[in-house]
Amino acid sequence: MTSIPAPLKWAQRKDLVYLNFQVQDVVNPEVVVEKDKIIYRAETKDKQKYESILNLYGEIKPEESKWINRDRGAEFVLIKTESGPYWKRLLKEDTKYHWLKVDFNRWKDEDESDDEAGGGGTNFEDMMRQMGGLGGGMGGMPGMGGMGMPGMGGMGMPGMGGMGMPGMGGNFDDLEDDEKDSDDENIPDLEDGDDAKKNGDDNKNSNKE
Repeated sequence: MTSIPAPLKWAQRKDLVYLNFQVQDVVNPEVVVEKDKIIYRAETKDKQKYESILNLYGEIKPEESKWINRDRGAEFVLIKTESGPYWKRLLKEDTKYHWLKVDFNRWKDEDESDDEAGGGGTNFEDMMRQMGGLGGGMGGMPGMGGMGMPGMGGMGMPGMGGMGMPGMGGNFDDLEDDEKDSDDENIPDLEDGDDAKKNGDDNKNSNKE
């Protein structure tokens, strides 16, 4: 089956770009994130194939950008190389595509302050934490030069702790719960153990007397 461009919505802030490839029930998406390009390939359970190659208007930081595959699509938060004026458009080419639309639910005008309500109240920092933590990168590969690997069986990048989930469709809540459980485990206090042993010996000596 011939590949077609994936339906895409986007929004931006002064320091980031948000993408949402609206493809449901994806099996093993393949992603490449470069400083000026995004490549997204996916196949659905009904064998429909998608391929999108985005030549970005500006440059981003691949190592700090994040993405996550959900049941209803793949979401990206791309960190701009330079925080400043809004990009005039998402892509370098000044062409209108039927598959590319502005995500008005997440859009905030450039002249709106950060304190003003906008973008549907979207908190991109919280979104990035769900994707694996701020500043962690999308690693597992140098500079995100090519992520086209089925399964994405573990992202293993600094700050993201290895996110091994099939097709990036992992349950991040479960991962966070596991980490909390691990952190909450009590480590035996060696000093307390020695005190307990000492007390036990004192009791034995007392009984002998």
